[in-house]
Amino acid sequence: MLPTIYIGLLVVTVFVALCDGQHPNIVFIVADDLGWNDLGFRNKHVISPNIDKLAGMGMILDQSYVQPVCTPSRTAFMTGVYPFKVGQQHLAMLPGQPSCAAMDKVTLPQKLKENGYSTHMLGKWHLGFFFMAYYNGQVDYYNYTIGNGVDFRDNKQPIRPTEYSTFEYAKRADEILRTHNTSQPLFLYYAFQSVHEPIEVPKSYEDKYSWIKNEGRRKYLGMVTALDDAIGNLTESLKQAGLFDNTLIIFSADNGGWPQFFGNNYPLRGSKISVYEGGTRASAFVSGKGIKNPGTTYKGLMHAVDWMPTILSAAGVQQVSSIDGVDMWDSLQNNNPSKRTEFIYNLDDKIPELTGHAAIRMGDYKLIEGNAGLYHGWYPPPEDESIPDTDQVNEIPFVPQLYNLKDDPNEHNNLYWKEGEIYKKLKSRMEEYKKDMVPADYPGNDQKSAPSNYGGYWTPGWC
Repeated sequence: MLPTIYIGLLVVTVFVALCDGQHPNIVFIVADDLGWNDLGFRNKHVISPNIDKLAGMGMILDQSYVQPVCTPSRTAFMTGVYPFKVGQQHLAMLPGQPSCAAMDKVTLPQKLKENGYSTHMLGKWHLGFFFMAYYNGQVDYYNYTIGNGVDFRDNKQPIRPTEYSTFEYAKRADEILRTHNTSQPLFLYYAFQSVHEPIEVPKSYEDKYSWIKNEGRRKYLGMVTALDDAIGNLTESLKQAGLFDNTLIIFSADNGGWPQFFGNNYPLRGSKISVYEGGTRASAFVSGKGIKNPGTTYKGLMHAVDWMPTILSAAGVQQVSSIDGVDMWDSLQNNNPSKRTEFIYNLDDKIPELTGHAAIRMGDYKLIEGNAGLYHGWYPPPEDESIPDTDQVNEIPFVPQLYNLKDDPNEHNNLYWKEGEIYKKLKSRMEEYKKDMVPADYPGNDQKSAPSNYGGYWTPGWC
């Protein structure tokens, strides 16, 4: 054991380091169901000036990948572990399911808090009933209900705000920043409800897109612009609090857009709920403290599991062992080649594998085996009042799909018949990953959580 005097010196050293700006504030923003084609820096018709400005001041991530749906991506963000290793690879958690994120894994905010960070979370959790936030995958933007109950809490206290949720979160974010003790570095996990369905937005935002004929698309893009205003408020609050210059901002979608509910990933193939690029290639960027090459686009590979070790590295915090994530901080800071050369899109043996049975990427090549998910097509933005035409597919294709994403990023040309050796290489590697797969934790509903038992609020009655 170290003598007491040395322990005291270590404590003082840590305190000084935390106070002298060596440890940046970190804001990790997650947008829900945001499509590849749904931000202004990619689509000139989208009004998102605040997001576009942050992206332009930082580095746009051109090949940043996530899982096909909400819960698996959030599992990866929080633990740095592939969802198929902890039973979270199958769809998203539903209200009433007695399931949660792996209890034996250290989470990103836990590790930061242990190392002196003041940690906060706003918005969507969706990793079980175990934060001004809601537990489930979606709620009404105005009355905060899902099914037959209300789902909203201030830490553990059930509450029911009256304002449009995007603006409610913005108010709390401003409060957190205004009252933050600047002797500590801050971590804010800001997981917006926007732009997940239900498609709801104040009419003033819908009216900003009056030229768009499709009502759903008009409202959806209004939701994007409301999200953008909230992020503009966040940056202004950071500046007013004197925190902005020492803050690293990370932005990512949790999965691709959902064309059935007016999100758009065109020209990428597929949608949320598929392992095609449209379901898994996220709109993402990093901006602010530590980014040395602003105004650039990073072409290297990243995966959702990489955010935990990358953020810990940016924070100057010791890494967690036995995770799948790769520390990408040096690559992002200095625009160096990616340390990631391969990743798993998903592995799921629970039938029906609606979010995709199995897919892997190695270098430029991607292999899909079995069902790729519900959406297999290419979906341009709707041009009239009709609901977007989406071809939900449950059949399992007989032939594996092999794509060279460098030459064919939109997945038109299946090379399975031409590139037999490459297929065997990717197939062999996928089988190695499968050895670590655990059964999906996807139980039926348990009435112990029913709102009728808790004054109308969804509550973890099995804890």
